Amino acid sequence: MDIANALVLLQALQELNWQNIVMMIVGGALIYLAVAKDYEPVLLLPIGFGAILTNLPLTGITSQDGFLGILYQVGIPTELFPLFIFIGIGAMTDFGPLLENPKMALLGAAGQVGIFGTLLLALLLGFNMNEAASIGIIGAIDGPTAIYVSSKLAPHLLGPIAVCAYSYMSLVPIIQPPVMRLMTTPEERRVRMPYTQKEISKTVRVLFPIIVTIVISLLAPKASPLIATLMFGNLMRESGVVERLNLTAQNELANLTTLFLGIVIGSTMAGEKFLQLDTLVILGIGLLAFVIDTIGGLLLGKLMYTLSGRKFNPLIGAAGISAFPMSARVVQRFGQQYDFENFLLMHAMGANTAGQLGSVVAGGLLLAILAGVL
Repeated sequence: MDIANALVLLQALQELNWQNIVMMIVGGALIYLAVAKDYEPVLLLPIGFGAILTNLPLTGITSQDGFLGILYQVGIPTELFPLFIFIGIGAMTDFGPLLENPKMALLGAAGQVGIFGTLLLALLLGFNMNEAASIGIIGAIDGPTAIYVSSKLAPHLLGPIAVCAYSYMSLVPIIQPPVMRLMTTPEERRVRMPYTQKEISKTVRVLFPIIVTIVISLLAPKASPLIATLMFGNLMRESGVVERLNLTAQNELANLTTLFLGIVIGSTMAGEKFLQLDTLVILGIGLLAFVIDTIGGLLLGKLMYTLSGRKFNPLIGAAGISAFPMSARVVQRFGQQYDFENFLLMHAMGANTAGQLGSVVAGGLLLAILAGVL
């Protein structure tokens, strides 16, 4: 090692502080969860690696003309990354279960109560309105929506909010079952709901994304970019005439954008900015929002159980969040622990797709309300 390299190494070690070291360890932990535990590796692996990169001193990688800095400017302030991901999500989503059983839309609405509950809590804890709304949107359990809303209202909180939203999405199988066990009885969990598939015509399937886009754009114009990209992806899927574009949206577009978005989110996790009391508070509030969402869906599920004469399984209410399709699968697995021949998946998918729509509408409403205030 020559003198020049030695001086560079010495300077790098001087610039490296304990916050950087802690965040690199956090990045390593996220990579461990992705590789060893298979917790949403598509998300956690690039986020973890981005967190390590941004905390390495003297690289300039997150500067305005650095690799991650350029990616950030291209995809976050412009909102392109979350919108591109919504096109891919729409192309992957089958709204058939929701169309077959429209009452599941109520569960999708109930699964968003955590957004507004945690917004009020954040206000009480001293955050301003924009910050509180951005923190509250973590309750959507929808990474792209959380990024879209927070990048508009509180970009300085984008890092912890995005990490929180995506991390809790990956922890759905861990967080939801204890709440489901606490909120329901063994008798309720064993309720069987025979699934009789109804034929949904292609006309209905094609008209659905068009009508939803028009209606929601008129009711909540600020939600139009979110709902339009989601429904455009779904329109490509249901039209059946642009299969190449549909497959591209599901695969290349979604995968590439997720890759860029993940590593950019990680790049916002610089130690000096991330290791603050507010960040820990946001992580705690985000977890609370997730729990409240699940409770809200389960409470409405229990009400539907009572009104239906005990023919509705309230576990399906837990799938009213927008973590699609993870939450629906969790409901199915949890229900089968009490009755192996009980098949709740298609019912839960209806509630889960409704939750996906509900999170977009909730995000648009927050933007519309605050736009009016500001």
